[in-house]
Amino acid sequence: MSLEDKLSGWTGPSSNMEQDKQDRTERMIRQAINSHEPFNNCLLKVYAKGSYANNTNVRSDSDVDIAVECTEVLYWEESEKGSHTSGRKPYEGIWTPAKLRAELLSAMETKFPGQVDSSGSTAIQINSNSARVDADVVPSFSFRYYMKYGSRDGTKIFKTDGSSIVNYPAQQLDNGIAQNNRTGYAYKKGTRLLKRIENAMAEDGTFRELPSFFMECLAYNCPDNVFAHPTWTECLRAMLLHIWNNLQGDEPTTGRWLEVNECFFLFHSNQKWTREDGREFAKAAWNYCGFK
Repeated sequence: MSLEDKLSGWTGPSSNMEQDKQDRTERMIRQAINSHEPFNNCLLKVYAKGSYANNTNVRSDSDVDIAVECTEVLYWEESEKGSHTSGRKPYEGIWTPAKLRAELLSAMETKFPGQVDSSGSTAIQINSNSARVDADVVPSFSFRYYMKYGSRDGTKIFKTDGSSIVNYPAQQLDNGIAQNNRTGYAYKKGTRLLKRIENAMAEDGTFRELPSFFMECLAYNCPDNVFAHPTWTECLRAMLLHIWNNLQGDEPTTGRWLEVNECFFLFHSNQKWTREDGREFAKAAWNYCGFK
């Protein structure tokens, strides 16, 4: 098989069988939530997020991320003190972070007896079987970030260790779709290509494992013209060169790379990855493909 044939095959989504398992997993989680009586009087939004929702997943990371967002409670922050004055009364209902997590855990254990792992600090994991893939069910609340001009909506997740994180899944979805449309549907194929190369190198010990979302962000920070080459060999060369050349040195003060949601910088002290990880991945992938 030629390199071009191999790379072209790596741009495709999950197989139909794997997609069926992912869809079945999401459907069963929704059923578990809808049939859980304590949720009858709770306003919830249940939706897929991450690579499954964004159609950038590959077989090796084909788990399903499901957000369960309690919209009865709105948490908010402001970029500058005084940029927003809330007219809402403090929430006095029952849906605390601990209550939401406990009821979700109960619903999942009823639907998937013996297959639920609640040891993680963030998500409730549903283990796979022959008909389903692994799933992470993430309890969250509505969140709004007020800026001097305008605001942005996301979700706030309270971890069991007492900390919390904010996500912007809708922005990630919208931005990925926009770049995919601008590039003639090549962006998501290129993202899957990076993910499969990372998976292949990690599997054979050529390079260390890196998060799937990091691969997606590296692809997102490639300009649209990188995806305009007539072959995937040329496209991949252009992607790796762009990543390598633009991640040299320390983090700049301007023109910093962003996550796909464009709400957070891609590189900062609290990230799970560094600029060096991106550079070294690009170099390893270049050598793995035998580029000169």
